[in-house]
Amino acid sequence: MNIVHFQRKPVSQRYFSIENSFSSIRNQLASMGVSVEVFICPHISQGFLPRLRNTISAFFHQKDLNHITGDVHYLNLFFSKKKTVLTIHDLVFMKNPSALARKVLKLFWLTLPASKSAYITCISQATKEELLIHIDFPEERIKVIPTVVEEQLFNFTPRNFNIACPVFLFIGTTPNKNLERVAQTLKGIPCLLEIVGPLSQAQENVLNENKIYFRHEVGISNARIAEKYQEADVLLFPSTYEGFGMPILEAQLTGRPVITSDYSAMREVAGDSACLVNPFSVESIRQGVLKVIQEDEYRKELVEKGTENVKRFSAHNVAKMYWALYQEMYATQH
Repeated sequence: MNIVHFQRKPVSQRYFSIENSFSSIRNQLASMGVSVEVFICPHISQGFLPRLRNTISAFFHQKDLNHITGDVHYLNLFFSKKKTVLTIHDLVFMKNPSALARKVLKLFWLTLPASKSAYITCISQATKEELLIHIDFPEERIKVIPTVVEEQLFNFTPRNFNIACPVFLFIGTTPNKNLERVAQTLKGIPCLLEIVGPLSQAQENVLNENKIYFRHEVGISNARIAEKYQEADVLLFPSTYEGFGMPILEAQLTGRPVITSDYSAMREVAGDSACLVNPFSVESIRQGVLKVIQEDEYRKELVEKGTENVKRFSAHNVAKMYWALYQEMYATQH
């Protein structure tokens, strides 16, 4: 069986969780004697012509089994349906404020790609349930297979908690990451907010208005993102929307307590191993922050539970799930 993973072309050298996740899966498959080729789109997925060129190029790289690993869903428009599996990580694009944009995105990122896929995998039950709201697709052919964290990149690193001025790591600056509420939450709390991602002028204004001591970095490497977790005391991740919530596992692998949302996929991924808060309530987030800062035993409990939680998402277990799906698909072709 010849298998190929289709991946987007990175916009820069910054950290990409999708690509790293499937790299770990391929390493595990290789240890099981399963070889997987990788096709990387020749063009960045921006604009009509580059995407059309990507689609045409992908067509000529089909094998016995074609797996689009995420984001570039449209690649399979000319693929053989029975040989194609599509992974959908989230449906954040369906939150676009423009009704016209939502229609176009739904057509080329959901409806048409689904019509050319034998199976779809979603990285969380929450994503699967949301997907079924938007498309008509046999539920039994949508498999929930979680993503994985690159375990070799994130190592358990003990750190003495800085009660006087804890470092809160904040990953991502898109609207769903909830930075504005976090700024209000941390007002008056001595801390350093370490932000990964570009800041708009409006976001900088909110941080300054609330007198938040912050630093931010943009376009950082895999190695640097791992260092950021090691340098932090807590991951603060009260997102209003995620398809999965990879930073939760990255922080837990590093040995850091996590504050995240009691909502959707984040609750599914974290379970009882994180401090769960209402992401739409500044007061709820603030109570969670203060609890983690003030209660030493609670922090230790979160770290211990987090270490156990990440085992559910090991690359070995996830690779076995994909291999079972690949075998099932291949068997139906012969």
